[in-house]
Amino acid sequence: MNAAPENRAPWRDDLHTIIFEAETPAGKWFDILLIASILASVVAVMLDSVSNINSRYGGFLNGVEWFFTIVFSIEYILRLICVRRPLLYVVSFFGLVDLLAIIPSYVSLFIPGTQYLLVVRILRILRIFRVLKLVQYMGEAVLLLKALRASSRKITVFLFTVITLVIILGSLMYLIEGAQNGFTSIPRSIYWAIVTLTTVGYGDISPQTNPGQILAAFIMILGYSIIAVPTGIVTAELSQVAGKKMMRSCRDCNAAGHDNDAVFCKYCGAKL
Repeated sequence: MNAAPENRAPWRDDLHTIIFEAETPAGKWFDILLIASILASVVAVMLDSVSNINSRYGGFLNGVEWFFTIVFSIEYILRLICVRRPLLYVVSFFGLVDLLAIIPSYVSLFIPGTQYLLVVRILRILRIFRVLKLVQYMGEAVLLLKALRASSRKITVFLFTVITLVIILGSLMYLIEGAQNGFTSIPRSIYWAIVTLTTVGYGDISPQTNPGQILAAFIMILGYSIIAVPTGIVTAELSQVAGKKMMRSCRDCNAAGHDNDAVFCKYCGAKL
């Protein structure tokens, strides 16, 4: 099972270092150029959606779009070449994002006819997801993702508590106000409780009775107080993750986030 890395061409390791590692000068330049390409392609998609600009420069923007499609296609192929297990990269989050960034352009070639123009337009809009590729080139975003993963269970419990609260508070408001004041059902009252608890306050429904207004005031104050809970959870996890320098990625499964002194991948066990 370990024989594959021995037969691996050295240029593939060098290519992996450039594409997936950010510590080397070549890797940094690759990331900078790729980020600039992503931003430029997203701007082109946005401009193409403006009717006045599309009528004047539609052909040029289409050419720009195909240029970036070819660039990202080459990049995607190079990523598959330099990783030891291409299938793992294909089904990974960033692998799917990379595929989503190039597939719409090619699919649109096989959907002729005016009746399918709406579908083509949707596919073109999907190209905006290229901006998701930026996440893997931002160290701070990677740290934030790790903190969110580490605190996911706590946040889940918090969200479950909030859902329970809005169900109870919405039901109470339905009992207090009733249909005559706009609270025509428990689901509609729960909707009002969510809007109030999140401090959005659309104002489309409002309590008219004194007990209802007292309950609404309590929910508003509660909404401000619970904002700090998820912030504190994520901040605590973020401070722990930020204390560790994790920049290396595995050449076998492409998993990132390994300590600089790590010898083996913590996900697949391959030697780094």
